[in-house]
Amino acid sequence: MNVPFLDLRAQYASIHNEISAALRQVFDSAAFAGGPFVERFEKEFASFCRCKFAVGVSSGTAALWMALLALGVRPGDEVITVPNTFIATCEAISFCGAKPVFVDIDETTYNMDPDLLEGAITPKTKGIIPVHLYGQMADMDRIMKIARAHRLFVIEDACQAHGAEYKGGRARPARLRLGASRSGEAIRRDESPRREQSRTVGSIGDVGCFSFYPGKNLGAYGEAGAIVTNSEELAEKMRMFRDHGQVKKYYHSIIGWNARMDGFQGAVLSVKLKHLAEWNEARRRNAQLYDTLLADTDGVITPVEADYARHIYHIYAIRSESRDALISTLSQRGIGCGIHYPLPIHLQDAYKFLGYGKGSLPVAERCAEQLVSLPMFPELGPEQIQRVCREIRSFLGVKV
Repeated sequence: MNVPFLDLRAQYASIHNEISAALRQVFDSAAFAGGPFVERFEKEFASFCRCKFAVGVSSGTAALWMALLALGVRPGDEVITVPNTFIATCEAISFCGAKPVFVDIDETTYNMDPDLLEGAITPKTKGIIPVHLYGQMADMDRIMKIARAHRLFVIEDACQAHGAEYKGGRARPARLRLGASRSGEAIRRDESPRREQSRTVGSIGDVGCFSFYPGKNLGAYGEAGAIVTNSEELAEKMRMFRDHGQVKKYYHSIIGWNARMDGFQGAVLSVKLKHLAEWNEARRRNAQLYDTLLADTDGVITPVEADYARHIYHIYAIRSESRDALISTLSQRGIGCGIHYPLPIHLQDAYKFLGYGKGSLPVAERCAEQLVSLPMFPELGPEQIQRVCREIRSFLGVKV
């Protein structure tokens, strides 16, 4: 039995009739660029994120770029972010003429380490972009406190975190599954369920940015993205920017760009949004099974769900010091894996000019050498997860 890393066909098969009906409506109305299907999705997605406004755009990259421009980022400014993200986070900063400044990550959550933020702030710092990596939110209370103290904006890069929550909901038992940590100490955490008022990803910072690339928890059938905010002023700026700076047709208030969302994508996303909570729950159940089957496996560190978070597992990434050999073995045995991401951005050729060298962000670099993403999608079956875990334990010489 082969186990794919991702299976988009399985999800499509489950909603085929709904998708076909939605696309027929777009064809019948000929609302292909922007229009009522995008507007409907914007209202639905704003409500889902518990924000006042959502602006549909052409990609997650466009969302980040437009948010930065709307918040006034200009050449010479600095924006603080993390190095273990897809390069789009930094591309958006660079295309504003600004400079990305990196802080290292927390080794437990793989998200921005708030303890390092103050030391990265300079008179040129304009804002902070925490990345909610793999489907788990960064420690937003601490990040927001620092940002407000220094009068900096915060853009949440939520491109991997559709539906993640902060400080609320009933979380699954949170356990760190360690074979052995580098210090040799096991970490124990409270496994009792937690309840308190939650906040939704994208609703805490000034702006939240989302990608709907097909493989995301909420994926389009092509490229698309969105921005959410509670600021009417920012929403209006971004609506104009995505449509050539038009306040109305052929009247241009600002120099803008073409970053509109297609009507087809708006229609598809409206259909899929209705299923997102159910799909995220399936991912969480899959993560729980992985946790259970890999418990106490020497040589493997499984993901941690932070005390403040409700993780939605866009990626289920484990760590192994034998990562490359493990991936090779799993591949030979018909199991798909990935690496998110093999080389941190500060070590990429494209960003050599920033002057970071190897060893400058050691936690991100160490994690990049050890992380491997296992198969994870809502339709993944228990028997498939069991197969993956058997092969991992067999590779590590653990009794199966």
